[in-house]
Amino acid sequence: MDVLRTPDDRFQDLPEFPYRPHYVEVNGLRVHYVDEGSGAPILCLHGEPSWSYLYRRMIPLLSPDHRVVAPDWIGFGRSDKLPEIGDYSFQMHYDTLLGFIEALDLEQITLVCQDWGGLLGLTAAADMPDRFARLVIMNTFLPIGEEPLGEGFESWLAFIERVGKRLQVGRLMARSFQREESRTPAIRAAYDAPFPDPEYRAGAAAFPLLVPQAADDPGAAEMRRARERLSEWQKPALVLFSDGDPITRGADRFFRELIPSAREQPEITVEGAGHFLQEDKGPEIARYILDFVDRSPL
Repeated sequence: MDVLRTPDDRFQDLPEFPYRPHYVEVNGLRVHYVDEGSGAPILCLHGEPSWSYLYRRMIPLLSPDHRVVAPDWIGFGRSDKLPEIGDYSFQMHYDTLLGFIEALDLEQITLVCQDWGGLLGLTAAADMPDRFARLVIMNTFLPIGEEPLGEGFESWLAFIERVGKRLQVGRLMARSFQREESRTPAIRAAYDAPFPDPEYRAGAAAFPLLVPQAADDPGAAEMRRARERLSEWQKPALVLFSDGDPITRGADRFFRELIPSAREQPEITVEGAGHFLQEDKGPEIARYILDFVDRSPL
């Protein structure tokens, strides 16, 4: 299998992102991650089509007293990329996450997940609960192919099917942001940085296609099992959705009803934020997470 690696010079002088790159090999592919601070890890998982850069506005607040680990999925950021859409699968991404957690020997994890970070991260927490201490669930869902995915997702899927690897990531991200300061050419270029040519965008084009739409689609059984186990989850869980996400709107109620411990936490809605709430309201979200960690000690 061919492997692509984005040239390092694409990541020079990114706004607000001074973090030294770290790498680990997982299942024959190189995974990049940010690793700042020390202590019990806060594992920050990004979604589609972003990368760990999305967490840059939260890391300065979280890292003084905690270890913040933010990996890039294969196909994103500074991690290795595969050139064909068909090279990507739910199982590949899931095995990469499990291998990453084991390679770094992460324990007592506070999971912070959004978008595909939730589909994969919550499934991992359900399958290896001894490694996870807390869940912070943001703008995501756990599809099992048995319920409508909503007009927002259907429109997004139709768009991806039409454009494929011609996806203009930076432009798309900027149009999604509610925060005007995040729409600058420099920040748009930072989201474009991992993708110098269309073949580097296969992973971004693949992710929407991997969302289960039928009960026997890959990933549906794993997420069905995750739902069952999360319905008995007793460790602390915070549901933290924005008020302006057309993709996952309403899933906050689903998670609060599913997870017993989530009902014990305040019902917080992040106002003035879209799908990428880390970009729109990063410092505010970081403070919510710090408060949550403080009131739920290990």
